[in-house]
Amino acid sequence: MLCERCKKNNANVHITKVINGDKQELNVCNRCASEMGDIYSSIGDADFTSPYTFQNLLSGLMDYMNGSPEKTSVNIEACKKCGNSYLEFKEKGLAGCSQCYKNLSNTFQPVIKRVQGNVIHTGKIPKRAGKYIIKKNKVQNLKEDLKKAIEEEEYERAAELRDMIKELERDN
Repeated sequence: MLCERCKKNNANVHITKVINGDKQELNVCNRCASEMGDIYSSIGDADFTSPYTFQNLLSGLMDYMNGSPEKTSVNIEACKKCGNSYLEFKEKGLAGCSQCYKNLSNTFQPVIKRVQGNVIHTGKIPKRAGKYIIKKNKVQNLKEDLKKAIEEEEYERAAELRDMIKELERDN
């Protein structure tokens, strides 16, 4: 398609203008578009990114979960390994390294739990090692429950959990 202005070069800039339902299209080359000046420069600077990106949705959810944006800007935590901050995570939607999830867990975990329903990844388990992995995870969860029961001074429940752990470990 030729440029509608100079009729010489290929048109590679396509401008569509809609005013009160009246649609006007203009197909021009780069040179003519740059000569058009203000109209093209304002189009060239236009931000065509969607406001509904994953990062923006995650950022909004994190602000909602952690209170107001003012509250989060005062409390700037950073990962001890890569230096990535909570604010950078909010902007990019990506953690800087695997340690970010541990170092910034106070901020990440409520949001991840809300979005995914759990903070622990539960993927597929291989058939051969499946029983062992399930048993190992169950023992680990019971040990965590045992610690909580002891901290809360629920000694009868702690004894039950201890016995369950011993039985599962004996079966291995």
